[in-house]
Amino acid sequence: MAAGLIVCSALSLAAGHPPAAPAGASAAKAAAARTPAGAHAPANARAPAKAQAPARLVDVNSASRKQLKTLPGIGDAEADRIIAGRPYLTKAHLVTNNAIPAGLYFSLKRSIVALPPKAGKPQ
Repeated sequence: MAAGLIVCSALSLAAGHPPAAPAGASAAKAAAARTPAGAHAPANARAPAKAQAPARLVDVNSASRKQLKTLPGIGDAEADRIIAGRPYLTKAHLVTNNAIPAGLYFSLKRSIVALPPKAGKPQ
């Protein structure tokens, strides 16, 4: 009988399964005994990561030239055209007013917003 137990243990180890914990061990110790050294917990078992802060939207009606140029694909010429065409009723008007091409707009539309101009503030 003992020889059969040794053979089963050897086959279990060869298959990559560590031996079971002794009967008197706690559940935590049993789990630690079954986890190979250097193994990591599954990704879904880890503590949830901190929620990412939403990216700041750039207002095309009030952003400075420098702020507009932080957007990917916006250079000096595009920033100048955006500023010259203000105010925009919607961010889609950047395309209809020929400030930027449609492809660039589609890549930026989640990073920009067109807030209405503040009353009393000249554009």
